[in-house]
Amino acid sequence: MIHPTAVIHPGAKLDSTVRVGPYTVIDGEVVLGAHCVVGPHVYLTGRTVLGTHNVIHAGAVIGDAPQDLKYNGEPTGLRIGDHNVFHEHVTVHRSAKVTEDTLVGSHNFLMAGSHVAHNCQVGNHVIMANGALLAGHVTVHDRVFISGNALVHQFVRVGTLALMQGGAAISKDLPPFTIASGINSLCGLNSVGLRRAGFNPEQRLELKRLYHQLFRRNGSFSAALAQARAEFHSPGAVQLLEFIGASKRGWCADFKTKRGSGRASVGEAE
Repeated sequence: MIHPTAVIHPGAKLDSTVRVGPYTVIDGEVVLGAHCVVGPHVYLTGRTVLGTHNVIHAGAVIGDAPQDLKYNGEPTGLRIGDHNVFHEHVTVHRSAKVTEDTLVGSHNFLMAGSHVAHNCQVGNHVIMANGALLAGHVTVHDRVFISGNALVHQFVRVGTLALMQGGAAISKDLPPFTIASGINSLCGLNSVGLRRAGFNPEQRLELKRLYHQLFRRNGSFSAALAQARAEFHSPGAVQLLEFIGASKRGWCADFKTKRGSGRASVGEAE
């Protein structure tokens, strides 16, 4: 199942069920699990380990060196789970640190031209549309949807079931269940995603009330946060509140009130 024009290093470990297309190059430290399909003109390199049933389309580059000026050729790694799809010309870079791998979970769908930079941690069931870009050290939680040409600044966290609209750019954390629009702005809850994920009407209504209390009321945010912690106790509400409590960069603000936290701005240097 390996095309005769493919170049595969003798040290690479490929399950017997793996299929490799023409003119693909696979370097020596790559591991491919069962039933992976690698298309034509793909480059797999670095200490890259893929699980089972991954599909890699034409021109993708998986596991190449990080785009980090501090990187000096150390043997760093990339670990990928199962049932992921990497479309044409997707790039996923290995870590810039020996002690920490770039991580991509399972059941993710990365569309053409999207990019996952070094030391990112991408969860499960994440969709990245064409041209979506994650800078280094970004954390993306489960079931996130990042639309076309959306940009995520380094060290930012994107919460569970959050959605970024096309062309959105964030340099602050995006709370779970919310929608990012424009630059560092929120425009409400991802109601469609919540419904599809099985949140019942009562749970969605509670999250809507929590959103309005935190992001759309005037007055002290710290007071609103303290009140919310005392009032909201469902798992989704607790998850959102804990996410905000753990934020180091601040979080995006609602476009109506600009009520958020932090000083980071898109394009700043670390």
